[in-house]
Amino acid sequence: MNPTTHVEPQPSTNATQKSIHILVGVTGSVAALKLPLLVLELLKIPDVEVLVVTTENAKHFYNPQEIPVTLYSDSDEWQVWKRRSDPVLHIDLRRWADLMLVAPLDANTLAKIANGLCDNLLTCVIRAWELSKPLLFCPAMNTAMWEHPITAQQVGRLKSFGYVEIPCIVKKLICGDEGRGAMAEVPTIVGKVKAILLERGLSVQS
Repeated sequence: MNPTTHVEPQPSTNATQKSIHILVGVTGSVAALKLPLLVLELLKIPDVEVLVVTTENAKHFYNPQEIPVTLYSDSDEWQVWKRRSDPVLHIDLRRWADLMLVAPLDANTLAKIANGLCDNLLTCVIRAWELSKPLLFCPAMNTAMWEHPITAQQVGRLKSFGYVEIPCIVKKLICGDEGRGAMAEVPTIVGKVKAILLERGLSVQS
């Protein structure tokens, strides 16, 4: 699906029911393989609309043709903005979203977010994120990276911002190592999204 040039919330066909906008961020972990399934499961939540923001490295792990929603990447930011009056994509995406889900969140992007760096479309969206809105993140990395002391510090910093961790799990990783570091399973992630939507009053569905 080709990216649009401007992100605008669309009115619901049902005047009494507002669509719920979920922005999914995907980074360069092998767990990005699960992006097509994750998006499909999120779309099963009633009244939900989904957009995806991808890092360049994440593109290595999934087929964009299998993503049934609009997919944005770094080049789209600059295609949209040419002069001062033009829209700023990372701001438009932040305004559009009711909830952001970063799944998977790799070690590199975790470090960037924890330190306020914003050198691509995804990290710019997060740097501009409204803290009154929920942001959920799903760490995914090699066990040795997960167990490094700096990882706990960085995860703790994200949680101190009010972001919600969906913890990684223990399993045999693609690299052959076995241990903690794999992204949470898709049903767990979707279940947490539903719970947060209900908790925040964004959904009346159980």
